Amino acid sequence: MLETSVRLLRLLSLLQARPGWAGAELAERLDVTTRTVRNDVERLRILGYEIHSVTGTAGGYRLGAGTAMPPLLLDDEEAVAVAVSLHAAASGSVTGIEETSLRALTKVQRMLPSRLRHRIEAMRAATVSVAGRGPTVDAGTLTTIAAAIRDHERLRFDYAGHDGTASVRVVEPHRLVYTGRRWYLLAWDGDRDDWRTFRADRVRPRTPNGPRFTPRTPPGGDAAAHVMRGAASTAYRHAARVRLHAPAEAVADRIPPAAGLLTPLDPGDGEAGCLLETGSESLHDLAGFLGSLGVPFTVLDPPALRAHLRELSARYAAAAAQVEPTENAEEAEKAPH
Repeated sequence: MLETSVRLLRLLSLLQARPGWAGAELAERLDVTTRTVRNDVERLRILGYEIHSVTGTAGGYRLGAGTAMPPLLLDDEEAVAVAVSLHAAASGSVTGIEETSLRALTKVQRMLPSRLRHRIEAMRAATVSVAGRGPTVDAGTLTTIAAAIRDHERLRFDYAGHDGTASVRVVEPHRLVYTGRRWYLLAWDGDRDDWRTFRADRVRPRTPNGPRFTPRTPPGGDAAAHVMRGAASTAYRHAARVRLHAPAEAVADRIPPAAGLLTPLDPGDGEAGCLLETGSESLHDLAGFLGSLGVPFTVLDPPALRAHLRELSARYAAAAAQVEPTENAEEAEKAPH
């Protein structure tokens, strides 16, 4: 009986791991016959688990959404990943899921063996979160947008622009993009006949959704890159385009995704380089960030940043030219000549 129970749990674990399994594959994994697999599937159905089966050469088994929730079977690494993710969600950028995440985390930790609880506690104690720098988004807003994207339904919502102007928008939602600081919605705006990027924290969905639409291909085929390029130019007071005189792969690790968009440039002149589209609330912070990259660069835009760098250059040069008197210098002046 114990052997059968263990095998049933292993069978459930396999069915959870991927959408479909052939009977022969399951039999090989469990080291049993296909007839035993059929019998075990029937036992699980009696226990309340919905398992779909299809006969024929392309047939197999698939775990459905039954009336009973199957036990969550995770290996050690998966369990740690789930716990760490829930802890991060409890202090993240989505409003309304903090308490839910903490409740789920408590349940998960109760079920974990002590060896895993110690690993998770060590991770929690050693980690400092800097989440919450950007605006938070209502969880219901994100799920409503996500459902419209999944179902290819037009989305209607009230939107507050950066200048506070309110408007009602009807769009074809394409993707939600999280930059690490803000959530954005990339969508096709039929009224503007163009792609638009909306800050999700300023979106207030209206129901019901509009009619279905045929999805379009975003500019360049990359939704995240398009949003990052737009965010770099609109999310900050000072947007900048800078050529870094270094290969993109050499500086990619120094530039977090939320800091801007990095694009390799064709080394037509024999010099490898890349374009950084970024921004900041102040020219001084922007200059400091570029200097911290540790590579030569040329500012393409804006002219105000070039002027600020010239001012800093003169200030630093003057500071480097100044020599403060030292005790040795004072003693030298007192010595007879």
